Amino acid sequence: MAKSKLVKANEKIADAVVGGYKKIEDGVVGTYKKVEDAFVDKFLTHEGESVEDAKKRLSEEQAAREQSKKETAEKRTTAHPAGIGGTDIGKASVEVSREIGRASVEASKNAGKH
Repeated sequence: MAKSKLVKANEKIADAVVGGYKKIEDGVVGTYKKVEDAFVDKFLTHEGESVEDAKKRLSEEQAAREQSKKETAEKRTTAHPAGIGGTDIGKASVEVSREIGRASVEASKNAGKH
């Protein structure tokens, strides 16, 4: 019996906490949306454009920018899969690195012979 009273009390407390949280969340989100709408209306709408239309246009523009960025990155990756090795400077840099590596290996082999 005592356990059920504790359980009921805990459920009441939980409901009150969740209810209070929801009220705060709704207030914060509602205020944010008002501020966002005012900002879009003041600075981002075109002549005669509604806030909803401006948000839709901005969302579409952002999606197009992200798609373009993704396509550009894919082109770079397929054009030069080894990174900088696809350019003349990159090829020279890779070759110099290989030569230094070979020289280092030879030097360490010769160091063990003395």
